[in-house]
Amino acid sequence: MKRIVLLFGICLFAFSCKNQQNIVVAKTYQEPQDPNPTKNEDWLLISNALQASIASTNIRFLRSEVPKITPQNSWSGTAWKGERISLQLVLWSTDSLTKVNTKISDFKSDKGQIISSENATINFVKYVITDEFGEGCGYRKPEDFASSLAADVLEPVSSYAIKARETRPVWVTIEIPQNATAGSYQSTFTLHIEGQKSKQFQLNLKVVDRVLPVATDWKFHLDLWQNPYAVSRYHNVKPWSPEHIALLKPLMKRLADAGQKVITVSLNKRPWGGQTFDQFEAMIEWKKKKNGTWEYDYSIFDTWVQMMMDLGIKKQISCYSMVPWGNEFYYFDENENKEIKISAAPGTPAYEALWIPFLEQFKAHLEQKGWNTITRIAMDERGPEEMKAMLQLLNRYAPEFGVSFADNHKSYKLYPNDLKDMSVAFGHPVDAGDLLQRRANDYVSTHYVCCTDSFPNTFTFSPPAEGVFIGWYTMAADFDGFLRWAYNSWTENPLQDSRFRAWPAGDTYIVYPNNQTSIRFETLREGIQDAEKIRILRAHFAENKMTTELDQLNTIVQKFDRTSKPENLEKLLREAKNELNILAENKF
Repeated sequence: MKRIVLLFGICLFAFSCKNQQNIVVAKTYQEPQDPNPTKNEDWLLISNALQASIASTNIRFLRSEVPKITPQNSWSGTAWKGERISLQLVLWSTDSLTKVNTKISDFKSDKGQIISSENATINFVKYVITDEFGEGCGYRKPEDFASSLAADVLEPVSSYAIKARETRPVWVTIEIPQNATAGSYQSTFTLHIEGQKSKQFQLNLKVVDRVLPVATDWKFHLDLWQNPYAVSRYHNVKPWSPEHIALLKPLMKRLADAGQKVITVSLNKRPWGGQTFDQFEAMIEWKKKKNGTWEYDYSIFDTWVQMMMDLGIKKQISCYSMVPWGNEFYYFDENENKEIKISAAPGTPAYEALWIPFLEQFKAHLEQKGWNTITRIAMDERGPEEMKAMLQLLNRYAPEFGVSFADNHKSYKLYPNDLKDMSVAFGHPVDAGDLLQRRANDYVSTHYVCCTDSFPNTFTFSPPAEGVFIGWYTMAADFDGFLRWAYNSWTENPLQDSRFRAWPAGDTYIVYPNNQTSIRFETLREGIQDAEKIRILRAHFAENKMTTELDQLNTIVQKFDRTSKPENLEKLLREAKNELNILAENKF
């Protein structure tokens, strides 16, 4: 008997030691100090153990505050085959340091099918300094705007050290394989806590018998402008070196996997003046030779475009700009042996002398590469007079290019046959007849948001649901897609401080260095997925003459044809998504 008791004691001790084992947490970078920490006495009410709960993906938790939520230990989600779905947990502790390790099990159905846990990515959410909308656009001093920490950066690590009186979200993304079997699946998310009992959460996943195509086949026209020069500066590598290309590829692959359709090219340097921390250099070298002729080196242009195409971004090349801010242009002059900056407004002799030889040679180069039919001369919010003079020249020498234009002047009315890719400011709708005619001509019509829009937006302080709303609004307003001016025009220290000198925080970028995604990017992508699902169902219902279902779908979508923020956006989206997935189960 004593021997049995002794063995039981040894086993109990071994189990206890196993449960108390040291957890080695992943290495990660240091977050910024909270510029405005709250003194929250609610921490005094928290027991001395790690707290954890499933939470809404629309909540940006404050690092210094106790989460104001009703604890939940289960999650339920519905997704199509090929879709990415996200969930959020939140951890908080009043103790000193608490080390945690996370693990997610395979998703198993009651019929024995398995979706591997390798399809799930666990991210600890990290904080970055943000500010507030204020008056939107306009140069700003940091001290004039309330600053705080925003939960946004997704750090792909599965372990972390939670500090005392700290709230730490965890973001999980699940990629449903396209060949998954439809049905109901269950998984367990486990928190192993050093010195404490583990916590478990049940994950319930319903897979609908519909397939979302791979992102490169989505019809949604996504145009997030890329800045490769920010990558070289941040990582301190030579632009266009092998090291630079190696850093660019995964970052741009992430963009391709969100359905990006457009390659951003800078024909000449500084097409937008100095509106970014890292200025855009010329991807084509302009050289005026001693005999007065022009020579162009396309090496960087070709490398960049081909790399992006190889990643799956190959519908359009947008070249900035024949009408840059300030009408300033740069080239190397052999006679003077230096770079020359000139000012040449559209319609002037100097402008024609600069652009006619370029267009003639550029056109020939593009024809040789097979890219001439997908190339657009791109402009950003230029005035009608400048546009008119530029178009006259372009249509004489390279009419097949057409124009890509961020339009806040209703220029599509003035040039209906020239703007092959037009994006209008949010809240400035295009006449329905014009949209139909543009679509019949195979022209692209999108909308954009910028620093003027307090809603919807993707600032670091924006509610995450606004990113999802953008996809639904796109379909409700009958646009082909969405434009945002900055995918990765990083601030000086983008992982620390998202504020910039002229716009609300986060306006200049939506992903982070080291190919780290964000809550903002994931929710924007979620809305784009929803838009694709709407498009697929509309086509299916129309083809099979399912008029009742088509009417139901359109009624759901039209709730999002609005430019003011709904009273409860999260609830509206949740109900619309649920109704969308129910309709998806109607095959015939």
